[in-house]
Amino acid sequence: MQLCSMADIKSIQDFYAETAASVPENVPKEIGHFNVFETAHFAGEKAAPMPYDRRAYYKISLIIGKNRAEYADKVIDIEAHALLFATPKIPYNWQPLSDVQGGYFCIFTEDFLTKNSSDLLLQQLPVFSPGGHPVLSLTAEQVKEVEHIFLKMFKEMNSDYVYKYDLLRNYVIELIHNGQKLQPVTTLYTDSNAAGRISALFTELLERQFPVESPRQQLKLRAAKDYASQLSVHVNYLNKVLKDVTGKTTTVLIAERLVKEAKVMLKHTDRNISEIAWSLGFEDPSHFNYLFKKHTLLTPTAFRS
Repeated sequence: MQLCSMADIKSIQDFYAETAASVPENVPKEIGHFNVFETAHFAGEKAAPMPYDRRAYYKISLIIGKNRAEYADKVIDIEAHALLFATPKIPYNWQPLSDVQGGYFCIFTEDFLTKNSSDLLLQQLPVFSPGGHPVLSLTAEQVKEVEHIFLKMFKEMNSDYVYKYDLLRNYVIELIHNGQKLQPVTTLYTDSNAAGRISALFTELLERQFPVESPRQQLKLRAAKDYASQLSVHVNYLNKVLKDVTGKTTTVLIAERLVKEAKVMLKHTDRNISEIAWSLGFEDPSHFNYLFKKHTLLTPTAFRS
């Protein structure tokens, strides 16, 4: 699995920079962002895998082709047709498994969809909820229905209608309601190796924070809840998984890695204790001193001496 630094979030600007897709012109900033694409034109003959990370935007995809969606706790294999809902809250990795990919997808920001719907809470919708079913199976007839909605989006994007973004907003809501009426791909959810996957992703996240090379650099992920949030799993579940796989709790694994890095910094840099503590995420140096002594039986000062 290709894993990016999940402390960072892929923005709309990152999306356009990485894909060289055309940005819609003359869009009023106050309406948020929306765009729609045809997968074949967007990805070419051979679709590239997407890294496991977070995006700062929502995405709805009509998938035609063999693909695999990898989440922290499950892998979903798509044999032919599916509708996928992606949210900024849930990182995932995308692997095309066939050379030719078809379908469509749209991307949009939360403010685009909720501009005139203050009671619409995207995160509470089943298709966008953590722990829900983001991939939904489609029959051939349902593919035609969803495809028709996307074609209406393309037509409206190319129109000069003054209120076209209001129509596009309605088309997105129509897609969401179509998805919520469908059956999740429950038979394709495989979690037999979920513990190993989550443990590996946690370790990768932890290690990607080191080394702390600059006095101005501070760890972004400091506590167990930070890692659980990045992986979109409950902190208690993450703790159970790591305990089963490694024999240690999430907190202990984080603490041991912090102490290991602290030893390097104490031995090989001239930063003072307060600077080292801050870089490792401790606002109060006394908390750092306590943790270090608990794991080494020495204070940071004594260890350095």
